[in-house]
Amino acid sequence: MSDPTLPTGPTADTNTAARTGDAVRRMTARCRTEKHRASTPLELFFDLCFVVAVAQAGGRLVHAVAEGHAGHGVTGYLMVFFAIWWAWMNFSWFASAYDNDDVPYRVTTLVQIVGVLVLAAGVPRAFDDGDFRFTAIGYAVMRLALVAQWLRAARAEQGAQRTTALRYAAGVTVCQAGWMTLLLPQGAPPVWAFALLAVAEMAVPLLAERRAPTTWHPHHIAERYGLFTIIVLGESVSAATVAVQSAADEDQALLDLLPIAAGGLLIVFAAWWIYFAVPIHDHLASNREAFQWGYGHFAVFTSAAAIGSGLEVAIHQAVGTADMSTRAASSWVTVPAGVFLLTVWMLHSRHYKRGAAQQLTLPLAALAVTACTFAGSHAVLWAGLVCAGAVALGVFLEARVPK
Repeated sequence: MSDPTLPTGPTADTNTAARTGDAVRRMTARCRTEKHRASTPLELFFDLCFVVAVAQAGGRLVHAVAEGHAGHGVTGYLMVFFAIWWAWMNFSWFASAYDNDDVPYRVTTLVQIVGVLVLAAGVPRAFDDGDFRFTAIGYAVMRLALVAQWLRAARAEQGAQRTTALRYAAGVTVCQAGWMTLLLPQGAPPVWAFALLAVAEMAVPLLAERRAPTTWHPHHIAERYGLFTIIVLGESVSAATVAVQSAADEDQALLDLLPIAAGGLLIVFAAWWIYFAVPIHDHLASNREAFQWGYGHFAVFTSAAAIGSGLEVAIHQAVGTADMSTRAASSWVTVPAGVFLLTVWMLHSRHYKRGAAQQLTLPLAALAVTACTFAGSHAVLWAGLVCAGAVALGVFLEARVPK
């Protein structure tokens, strides 16, 4: 059952008519029960541009780990990925409620894409020199463009919905001022200050929607998150492919790489299968469930992208270009894979699993995948086999449940 406090918005027919009118339309809330709501071509284009930023963050993490600066690499990776994830998430939830697809909306979204590319260009400097100024400029472009969108919504809305839009605009602006004050003078933020501003950012939606929630669409939001999950998993496949190709070009022993490549593919394939095994949109019935689910995806996205970085690290170690033990290299694959399995269970699967066997499959698989760290030179392959086994067991258990 849907949250009774959620506004119903206009009817689906009214929304459709509004989206086929003039080049400039009123940015009123869309209907939460609109039929056949799917991602638009502009949203898909927006997501694809984020691939550049995700690839940059993953690539610099690999470089830092291979150079023996794992702590610095992980810290920089989490900071940069927060900016990527939060900007993407804010755009997606706003679009779910207010996408009217007129010319100003499209142009403003394209401006946000420019911000994504500027942020991506600043990632190497943020990792290597601790200088986040270029990244901060790109982030500011994305966030201030979103403020303009919220102000448009506030102008078209009335009453409580107008207040919600203005709260969003004010909250994002205040946080952005904080980022500029923190990052522009010196470029290198203290971790505690970064964490404080990140918490402030995540508090904005909670405060803005206390009185009148926005009319986000459950099916649309579930699809948007699913598409971004595919993007980060695809980036893992791409990263592993490039690493294997580089090693092959240098005439390295492919027999040493095949177990890593095979295990990595099994992990990624299983991750896709497990994520999309249940229809999560029915669980997103109110802001309480949706916010917990949406915020929890920071762990899903970062771990999924880190699997690809870990595969690159494992390949570098296998061919002798990374000075670390096999166990340490394997952990950069097995630990993110275990985190992914556990967080997907917490956010998705546990709401639909029936019986102890179904509920325990993913948590135990996450533990077993992490334990594969100690399986020697074939640790990644064993982790992939465990993930594939978890999928097979899940399918078997589901088939035994009477329909």
